[in-house]
Order: sequence, then structure tokens, then C-alpha cells
Amino acid sequence: MEGKNLKILIVGLGVIGGSYAMALKAAGYNEVYGIDIDLETLEKAKALGIIKEGYSKGKDIIKDMDLIVISLYPRLVKDFILENREYFKAGSLITDVAGVKELFVQEILDILPEDVDFIFGHPMAGREKKGIDYASKEVFKDANYLITLTEKNKKENIELLEKIIYDLGFKNIKYVSPSYHDKMIGFTSQLPHAIAVALINSDEEGRDTGKFIGDSYRDLTRIANINEDLWSELFFENKENLLEAINNFLNELNKIKSALLNDDEKLLKELFIKSSRRREKL
Repeated sequence: MEGKNLKILIVGLGVIGGSYAMALKAAGYNEVYGIDIDLETLEKAKALGIIKEGYSKGKDIIKDMDLIVISLYPRLVKDFILENREYFKAGSLITDVAGVKELFVQEILDILPEDVDFIFGHPMAGREKKGIDYASKEVFKDANYLITLTEKNKKENIELLEKIIYDLGFKNIKYVSPSYHDKMIGFTSQLPHAIAVALINSDEEGRDTGKFIGDSYRDLTRIANINEDLWSELFFENKENLLEAINNFLNELNKIKSALLNDDEKLLKELFIKSSRRREKL
């Protein structure tokens, strides 16, 4: 498989799947198709010209596809493989966008046909809104992309996926194990969402808070406008790593609290200096 004449299928044309379709079109991939259970979404995607055709069921199109991008909630990925495993094209490549891996990778490998390659991926980009109306090819620009490899992955497919990822606009690709992926995502993605939710919900009811906010509050709470179905699933699927990240965060927050309770200006400034230095290194 090579070139931009690949037949690519995107399963789930929500904000991420829709963004994939837009970015692929912008990069010159013209054989892009879509699957979605929402007929209105399929109509919008076709009207936008980001897919050649849309389908509500996999068996109608899967057998012809070279690459399949599964943009579904983690628990639905396995269901999709099981329902359609007899239709996958021999030698085809599948990838995903799921935000958890450790409890997920082996399950997929156990049910995957032998002649199909699955390279597990995670674009570190997205939006707090859901649905194709909020999709944008710009969301991938200069973003990070995580890939979890298995011993079954073929070199030529890895190289193909890398090329497509860079064509979509991503800047960095990082290869990680399933366990390390989930540990880091618990800290860099799920913890910030938990903090944003807690910050918004800690506000006193009835205050005209919107008239008092600046960039700091606006930036910190942007992701509090959250997809409750997806993020509940992600939190529970990565429960242990997220709890560890929350505990570490609370320890640091308590240091600030302690400095204030004890009028310890020296400690408070040390914490500020440490955070400034670590942020600059990012």
C-alpha cells in the first residue's frame, strides 16, 4: 500500500473522525469513505466533500479498504472488530484513536484476523465539543501523536502510518508501550480534565463569575465542557493511573495550602520557582 490513492475508511465521523476526514482531504487523499450510525452526519460529511461516500454498516464497504481508522469510544472498537472481522481485506491496516491502551490492546489482538495489521494510535489533539460540526483539520497542526506497537506490526505499515500522520499535520510521533501510554495519559490528559471539572464545580452558585474571568480561568476551564460518556469511560478504563496522578496533584496542592496556613513565604516562592523552571523545559 502506498501513495495517496489508498482507500481509507473512517469509522465514526464525530469531532475526531471528522477532523481526520478534513485533514486527509487537505493532504490530497481523495479515496476517503465514512461509516456512522447517524445518517445526518454522513450527509454533512458528504456535503462538505470530505468523504466520497458514507455508510451505516461496515460490511458494505470494508472489504475494499486499504486503511481503516476506527474513531469510536474504546469499548466500541472491540465490538466493531467482532462484527466485521470476516469482511476485512487481506493485508489491510487498521488503526484507532482511543485514549486508553493497556486493557484494550490484547483484547483486539486476540480477535483480529491473522492477515490484518492493527497499529494502535492516539492523536493528542481534540476539542471539548462533540460531533462533526466541531471538526477541523487545524486541530492536528503541530500536535503530538502516540503509537503503541506490537510484535505483529509490519515495518511497511508502520512507515505508511507515519507518513499519513505527518501529512495530517502532526509534528511529533512518540512510540510507547501500552502501560506507559496509560500512565502518561492519566497525568497529561485525564488529570487536567478532572482538575477543570473540579474547578468549575467548586464555584459558588449564583455568582456572576463570567464577568470576573481572565485568560487564566478561561484556559484552565476550557475542557470542563466535557463529553460525559467518553470521559467517564476513559476515567474508569484508566482508573489506577488517574488515581495516582490525582494523589500526586493533591500532595502538591497541599504544599501550597500548608505554605499559606503557616505564612511560609519562602516555601511558596520555592514552589513557584520550581514550577516555572519545569514549565520552561516543556
